[in-house]
Amino acid sequence: MIRKAFYLPLALLGLAVAGPAVGAVARLNHVWLSDSTDAATARLQLSGFTRAHYFRLHHPDREVIDLLATRAGSTLRLPRADGWVRQVRIGLRPNGALRLVFTTASAAHMRLVWLRPGRAGRQMLIELRGFGPASVARGQGLPRPVAARLAPADDGRDIIVTVDPGHGGIDPGTIGRYGTEEKNITLAIGRWLAQRIDRQRGMRATMTRDSDVYLTLRERMRVARRDHADLFVSIHVNDVGDPYIKGAQVYILSLHGASSEAARILAARENAADQLAGVKLQGKSHTLATVLLNLSQTTTIAHSMVAARDVLRALGSSVPVNKENVQQAAFVVLKSPTIPSMLVETDYMSDPTEELKLRQPWYQRRIADAIFHGILAYFRSHPPAGTLFAEERAAHMRTLVARNGH
Repeated sequence: MIRKAFYLPLALLGLAVAGPAVGAVARLNHVWLSDSTDAATARLQLSGFTRAHYFRLHHPDREVIDLLATRAGSTLRLPRADGWVRQVRIGLRPNGALRLVFTTASAAHMRLVWLRPGRAGRQMLIELRGFGPASVARGQGLPRPVAARLAPADDGRDIIVTVDPGHGGIDPGTIGRYGTEEKNITLAIGRWLAQRIDRQRGMRATMTRDSDVYLTLRERMRVARRDHADLFVSIHVNDVGDPYIKGAQVYILSLHGASSEAARILAARENAADQLAGVKLQGKSHTLATVLLNLSQTTTIAHSMVAARDVLRALGSSVPVNKENVQQAAFVVLKSPTIPSMLVETDYMSDPTEELKLRQPWYQRRIADAIFHGILAYFRSHPPAGTLFAEERAAHMRTLVARNGH
């Protein structure tokens, strides 16, 4: 599916507005939403003007706006969305932009209009209209979509990777000697990884969380299913009593016990995250066992192992690795029966030296790049049917056959 990207020149709107001062950061203070059966209007209240980039995503349909040099204000409350607009959410991007996402019931046209400045700052109107005979007529004159530079061709869909930064919100995860919280490290690495995936032609990232929020383990799995992910990658940081142990590890699901006692203990600790919010997991064992015994689960685990080995190999060429083989344990977050899944323990927070390294953007990027190259290697060799990668691989094979005269 093509990912559409747009840039909104102010000249198209007939407005002559000076750009923001160097270093200025706008605040998004309020979002109002008016919804109907196939259209919606959102109004944003910002402390000042900022530039906006916007684009469209599919599966599910989402209209995305990146407000450059913008942060969420302390009074910001997102509107409830339960009509044609299914969800409104925000997240901070690594480049300093504030991302606003509208999940809609169908693909939509989007139009942005800046209103005149007022005492409260600036307001932006966002018009969303669903596709259809009537809405297309109403949408005449909207800015034309421009294909993104890295968008795949029309004949191959994107490979979708769901990136899951572990912990978040009331669940900080492990905490290092210097007060570093795991949830912040995993979010930073997850954002770098998602950004790297989005730069690859034919691939697209979704995230279970792009801010400091709490999600249950099964909510994270549901995000991957909702986005029709081809791979699920959960990012974590390890912790043990020994302050001299360091290095990355990669885990996949095990149906028959953990690969080591350490893996069993780690899985128990990560699975306990749901207890922080009082989530009850009791009474689900029979249903869960039925799902896990399904043949598709065994096939999924096999694919997970191949992908995890590629990621572990890539990590080993860039950062210290603690285990040279992929580990297995009963992580709840990896129990999707149809989506290959892995959990990456990027390092050990219990080593103070590694804790300080994990706080550095250059090291976070190095880890994210290594994970990405492992994912890329896996999909180059095992592309899902109907994707751009699959068609490129088929074309390559046809070329080899033609060269050999067969």
